[in-house]
Amino acid sequence: MAGLSLKVTARSRKGLKGLPPTVELPNDATIDDAKIAIAKAIKFSDYNRIGIFDPVSKKTLKDRKSLLRDQPEVVKRGELLVKDLGPQIGWRLVYFIEYLGPLLFHPFFLSVRKQLYLGVYPLIKNIVPEPANRTGELSFAQQAAFVMIMLHFLKRELETLFLHKFSANTMPFAYVFRNSFFYWAFAGLLGALELYAPFSPAALVERTPASDYVAYAGIALYAFGELANLDVHYYLAHLRKPGETARKLPRGHGFGLVTCPNYMFEILAWVGIVLVTRSPSLLVFIAIGSYMMWTWAWGKEKAYRKQFGDKYKKKRYVILPGLL
Repeated sequence: MAGLSLKVTARSRKGLKGLPPTVELPNDATIDDAKIAIAKAIKFSDYNRIGIFDPVSKKTLKDRKSLLRDQPEVVKRGELLVKDLGPQIGWRLVYFIEYLGPLLFHPFFLSVRKQLYLGVYPLIKNIVPEPANRTGELSFAQQAAFVMIMLHFLKRELETLFLHKFSANTMPFAYVFRNSFFYWAFAGLLGALELYAPFSPAALVERTPASDYVAYAGIALYAFGELANLDVHYYLAHLRKPGETARKLPRGHGFGLVTCPNYMFEILAWVGIVLVTRSPSLLVFIAIGSYMMWTWAWGKEKAYRKQFGDKYKKKRYVILPGLL
């Protein structure tokens, strides 16, 4: 079977030193194979620095295991656009770093709460409520919040290390700071700083039958969201059998309701945490996160529509039925 002979063009004006005019590849070559061949030609030790782009849309070809012959514009024009993406860091490591922040901040603020908050309170007593107590004891909501948040991010770390499969090996190193800021700043620093204060909403929740019902409903919603989210992640990780390269349409597991049910269940879990804690910081965190997930889910919806055409049942809502 004839191989692929593709023209190689630099995507940026700077070009790439030593870039060959063409690259010869076998007919079953993947995106990764093209990266490896080009990196070898220009003497790059890390082939992940090579970005491969569609010659028409100029969008990056992200699925490193997909076949070049399945990229219509690449085959039609016989061309690859190439760019040096700069120093790289593994996606798995980036995710691990992202989720590490809350796992550090929450135990830290919990351990220094007696010294920190009671020392600061005289300076801010005119703008915050009276502390629930001065003994340093945690309320039920604060105890539940700590357990729920720690379990959530421990689950995230374990999924990152042992479950998730990534369409790309790496991302530019500079992105680790951008990606980590959201989790470290909002779910970590601000969330923990507020939650464990003796004058926080979580500390001031009174134990009444009505408030207990809300808290237990939040815990139940959290547990359902986390387990359902794990189920979707497990399903997606095993959607393609070993050796398969073609993308598949996911079915069941919530995919009949929305484009990305993993995001839906993620949001439900955080709504459960907010019900327990009444935390404005965590409400801001999940509100921003929901918007980000909505944009990513619409990107996934458009990709499904483009790739699968009439085989795909279009979704009006991508993360929350009837809402988003």
